[in-house]
Amino acid sequence: MSLFSIEDEPYYASAARRRVLQIIFAIVFFILLGRLIQLQYLYKEEYGKKSFENSIRTITKIPLRGIIFDRNKKIIVENRPSYTVVVAPIDFRDSTIGLLSKILKLTEKEISTKINKGKKYSVFFPVRLKRDIDFATLSLFEEYKKELPGIEIQIESKRNYPTIATASHLLGYNKEISERQLKKLGEYYEPGDIVGATGLEEKYENALRGEKGFEFIAQNARGQMIGSFEDALHDVEPKTGSELHLAIDIDVQILAESLFANYRGAMVAIDTRDGGIISIVSKPDFSLTNFSGVTSPEFLRDLIFNEEKPLFNRALQTRYPPGSTFKMILAVAAIEDKIINEDWRIQCKGGYRFGNRTFLDEHVHGSTNLIEAIQRSCNVYFYQLMLKVGLDRWNSYAQKFGFSDSTGVDLFLENPGLIPSTEYYNRVYGKRGWTEGFLLSLGIGQGEVGVSPIQLAQFMAMIANKGFAYEPHVASFAKNPKTNKIDTIKTKKKKIFISEKTWQLVREGMRRAVMEPGGTGRASQVPGIISAGKTGTAQNPHGKSHAWFVGFAPLDEPKIAICVLVENVGYGGAYAAPIAGLVMEKYLYGEIIRYSPNAKLKSIGGN
Repeated sequence: MSLFSIEDEPYYASAARRRVLQIIFAIVFFILLGRLIQLQYLYKEEYGKKSFENSIRTITKIPLRGIIFDRNKKIIVENRPSYTVVVAPIDFRDSTIGLLSKILKLTEKEISTKINKGKKYSVFFPVRLKRDIDFATLSLFEEYKKELPGIEIQIESKRNYPTIATASHLLGYNKEISERQLKKLGEYYEPGDIVGATGLEEKYENALRGEKGFEFIAQNARGQMIGSFEDALHDVEPKTGSELHLAIDIDVQILAESLFANYRGAMVAIDTRDGGIISIVSKPDFSLTNFSGVTSPEFLRDLIFNEEKPLFNRALQTRYPPGSTFKMILAVAAIEDKIINEDWRIQCKGGYRFGNRTFLDEHVHGSTNLIEAIQRSCNVYFYQLMLKVGLDRWNSYAQKFGFSDSTGVDLFLENPGLIPSTEYYNRVYGKRGWTEGFLLSLGIGQGEVGVSPIQLAQFMAMIANKGFAYEPHVASFAKNPKTNKIDTIKTKKKKIFISEKTWQLVREGMRRAVMEPGGTGRASQVPGIISAGKTGTAQNPHGKSHAWFVGFAPLDEPKIAICVLVENVGYGGAYAAPIAGLVMEKYLYGEIIRYSPNAKLKSIGGN
């Protein structure tokens, strides 16, 4: 017998040992079987995706942003080609960094930082090394193409502005997405994407951005691309963003901006029939072209630290005393609550003595009633009227007209303003720290009261429509360029209930302010059209007064309501009113006709 015969060891193949081995083999078999079932069925989708990613590289195709049109279908924002240098981290060769640095005029550290940052997201996802390169740089890449393996030139798009309008606070600009925005905005976005940062570009980002496309490329085990996957059968074409059609009249916008060429201030013009914003200006402003493509750090620094604050949107964010443009609030409260009637008169001697102080007027107006007080902007009348109406009643009517609240315009960073109340004064000064003398200043739109131009423009729309106005909006509708489906921008309608008698008195005072001798707003007249308005001159402790004008036209069938603010210039009738008149004329006639002696007044029904 063999030395190693099993028969010599009868206990080696005992039944007990065979049973143990069988159990072990069975356990191993079922574990492997279970794992196989798990991989093939339970985790099929997850691991299939990983397998796909390992063999297929996905290249994202960025869609064109939607074009922006004005109310007359004129293009005011479009796209133009831009060339970007990209490389996937897996394809990057350290040996090329020196040459790449010289061509791109970036330091080697800057390039390495971008590459390493991209690796954290995905080694296959292209990293944008430099956007919007010029033709000379593009030519160098073509010349050194063989020495720069893996480096590609990607054609993207950047915003272009074909009109001479600036409209920077209105349209806004785009910028590369930040890490904070990546976390906030959702799965659609990837590092390097461009997103709306301000204005309409930000507000309507979801409509304008479009839908990304995807190109699938087969790659080998080393990550090298070897060709299209299954003849591009699974590729997805990008979808261009929706067109955005605005209520803006770009020709009126251009005129309005030119009228502010030498001033700081703001203007808002609203279509009283639907709340569409015809024009919105804030000066000084800045060129959006500098934000299209690559923005230089020097430009940004100069913009941020500019003493005139061009980034500040004066149309929405300003909170200045409105001056005499606010007298209509007091007039409505007094008549509507029967504090006075239309025959109540005062004697204006050029000032009003209250306590140990005299509150001055600009002129001696003599015997004055409500309509005349609005027409000639008599401060003495409204000093005394404010004492009759009282603080909280005045506050209540101001809030009814929407002050101390945002208008709801489809732009960001709107300032709600401030309308003082008894509670406010008690909190700020203490119950014994203020007197009725505070009220006199409020009666003529001075003191702590603060409003924005867009609030006053909306106020004018409500007076023009005798108590109702639509929520102001810049965008009218979005249109899918492929399907032509239209999504209308929904707006709310605000209404307050004031008697017809009150409207007649206030509107007549405003008509006379523009159309009759002695009116403070005569410089706002539009040839051939009866309009209404009110000037305001708000005192400024830091320099010259701020000039205001508010109004609407035509009187009986209003089409446009307007507010003009010119900072630190003086009287509203001298500076703000002429601007308003020219803007209304341009919108209602389609051109400025006053300087053409042979021009005939045309129909104004078309706008």
